[in-house]
Amino acid sequence: MALMITDECINCDVCEPECPNEAISQGAEVYEIDPGKCTECVGHYDTPQCREVCPVDCIPMNPDYQESKAELEKKYQRLMSAKS
Repeated sequence: MALMITDECINCDVCEPECPNEAISQGAEVYEIDPGKCTECVGHYDTPQCREVCPVDCIPMNPDYQESKAELEKKYQRLMSAKS
């Protein structure tokens, strides 16, 4: 699954620089996660870094984007090859 940021976000700015895929950006009111870029840090870290640093615990799984670990790994590979 991709992650999402809820409206409980306090815009503290700590999650955006932690995302290795640059999937997090400032939205109209709170930060947003691009599900096309979110791999839950698969390929980079053992745990999602945005969730590790979030002080208000407002980054749950996005139920609209259910992906297996294998699918997340494929997405990671695709994203990395696009950067090359």
